[in-house]
Amino acid sequence: MSFLDKLERNFGRFSIPGITRFIIVGQVLVWFGLERGVLDPGALILQPAAAVHGQWWRLLTFVLMPPLQSLNGLRDLIFTIFGWWLFYLLGSGLEAIWGSFRYNLFLLLGFLATVAAGFVFPLDIVPNTFLAGSVFLAFAYLNPDFELAIFLVIPVKIKWLALLAWIYYAVCFVLGPWADRLQVAATVANFVLFFGPDAWQRAHLRTRQMAIRAERAASAPPVDAPRHKCRICGKTDRTDPQMDFRYCSKCAGDQCYCSDHIFNHVHVTEADDAKKAG
Repeated sequence: MSFLDKLERNFGRFSIPGITRFIIVGQVLVWFGLERGVLDPGALILQPAAAVHGQWWRLLTFVLMPPLQSLNGLRDLIFTIFGWWLFYLLGSGLEAIWGSFRYNLFLLLGFLATVAAGFVFPLDIVPNTFLAGSVFLAFAYLNPDFELAIFLVIPVKIKWLALLAWIYYAVCFVLGPWADRLQVAATVANFVLFFGPDAWQRAHLRTRQMAIRAERAASAPPVDAPRHKCRICGKTDRTDPQMDFRYCSKCAGDQCYCSDHIFNHVHVTEADDAKKAG
């Protein structure tokens, strides 16, 4: 029984089935509150310094911040709705593969890593985009050939979009401020914690398969090697495809001769065959 199996056996009852739906519903409600002016976004975002000074709810409410805090036109509305739909699709897919407990644990560890990274620079704002990005990367790793319709028209395999996401994270880590670097590190740490052992096993298996194929290729005869070659004159079925080749039953070993020499040769003894092989 693996460590995750033991955790699930002991704490699985505390998992929240369908947690993706609850997060999206919370983000929708927060968005409506922001649009109506009932809620102040400055009081919901995570700024660790403010959370330390009594505004603890920020540790939770930043997860409920929508993809866009306000909409300026139809394009922003479409982008926000698409973001919710995509998060629901990916999150529900992960939960269907892993089960509620492991998916909850993945979100929890990503949440803790994100918050912990934010406290390194307590005056900076901590977004929830990298946490959502970890869900995207996890789904793409488990379902690399899953297709998404870009602009609802162009089908693209999610593994290529994940590659772009990894490139973006690499750029953020190299060129971005330290706060963003730590958020990227938190995302990668969560991903590696769940998929590192599996990725290592896959890489090891792939390396072993490549070594086996290389060994077989080295021991296999050349593709253009002839099947039959006359021991006397050296003619082959490739140089003389119309020639009839036979093997002498009186010679030691498998001695091949063309039709010109099958009845016109000195029979090979075992000593001769061993001498030629040596």
